[in-house]
Amino acid sequence: MRPLKWFLAGVLSLAIVAVCAALIFLKIQADGFSARAKPSAIEATIARFARNMALPSNAKARRNPVPDTSEVLSDARAHWADHCAICHDNDGSGHTTMGENMYPPAPDMVRGDTQNLTDGELFWIIGNGVRFTGMPAWGQAAGSANSAHSEEDSWKLVRFIRHLPNLTFEEKMQMEKLNPKGPEERKEEEEEEKFLSGEDVNAQETEHHR
Repeated sequence: MRPLKWFLAGVLSLAIVAVCAALIFLKIQADGFSARAKPSAIEATIARFARNMALPSNAKARRNPVPDTSEVLSDARAHWADHCAICHDNDGSGHTTMGENMYPPAPDMVRGDTQNLTDGELFWIIGNGVRFTGMPAWGQAAGSANSAHSEEDSWKLVRFIRHLPNLTFEEKMQMEKLNPKGPEERKEEEEEEKFLSGEDVNAQETEHHR
């Protein structure tokens, strides 16, 4: 046991040194601690190391109990569009205002850094989040009687993440209709629907202001 303790102590020491070096670099060479700066290679390496260290050993081997069916993917698409797309985009690219302005930015989930994780690791990250990033913990907290997000929801999202590299144009269009909308977007959609149905929007507005 003693060699293992020394090894873990050495790994922890190296991690602390790396973090301190990154902080010194940010303070002296980079733009302080601004979230506008692009993460350096050192920070990216530390972030990946921290994520991997945070994952419990038993998470990696967990298998997805949810079947890979069209119904499951349909539920997951709707959930993703309503809850996840604001940061990750519908296609998982992270090209959104929220995703691109986080520190570090939301990852491109089609790439290997995400796709190479096991289903169990993806499930754990969805449920527990990742510290010092914008990724929240969506799983039910210990001792909580109710949760809007169940384990089944998380496993379905894992299926959808696996499907992201093969997401079709039609699926993206369906998801856009399910994305949360602001007042201006809702008004614009209503006007488009009225126009397509043959209603004279301008005439209605004129009548309304009389």
